[in-house]
Amino acid sequence: MTRAPILLIGAGGHARACVDVIEQEGRFAVVGLLGLSGEVGDTVLGYPVLGSNDDLRAIAATVGRAIVSVGQIKSPQLRIELFGALERVGCELPTIVSPLGYVSRHASVGAGTIVMHGAIVNAGATVGRNCILNSRSLVEHDSVVSDHCHISTAAAVNSGVRIGTGTFVGSGATVRQGVTVGERCVIGMGQAVLADCPDGQRLPRQRSV
Repeated sequence: MTRAPILLIGAGGHARACVDVIEQEGRFAVVGLLGLSGEVGDTVLGYPVLGSNDDLRAIAATVGRAIVSVGQIKSPQLRIELFGALERVGCELPTIVSPLGYVSRHASVGAGTIVMHGAIVNAGATVGRNCILNSRSLVEHDSVVSDHCHISTAAAVNSGVRIGTGTFVGSGATVRQGVTVGERCVIGMGQAVLADCPDGQRLPRQRSV
């Protein structure tokens, strides 16, 4: 089977994880990445950094298919801007699902979202565009994860939860069933979110005793 070409926008650590998922999924062939100006000419897991974000319009339009592979912790803004730029040049923005992950046929996952190794999206869940569902994360039944969110490693979004646009849920955090988390929140590593969070709330990582 011929694999369709894909360009990765971002050449850091998260890009390496994305490359591995894309290789394992087997639908697409990575032609290269875009990175910072100082990264141009480098390679990432054997794939060339073809240019910087300044070259996005020309290179992405030529390849015709891309995914944002910049990570997200403190702010979703760069991922939002890159996703918008790809939309404006008419790029296809596929949904990538690791063969080691699981997305229920009764769930919905939006364009440009990557479901990484061991992640689970259960029945009735809706995940928006340009999201990262990182390794071993869980989005339980009937939950909604809005656009441009990062659900980090081993984080659990329980049933009926609503996660607002651009929110980050840190590694090992747990969001109680039925809770609403607002837009552009930052939920720290290991936090137990037991009540609704307003837009922009930042909960620091849970510290061990």
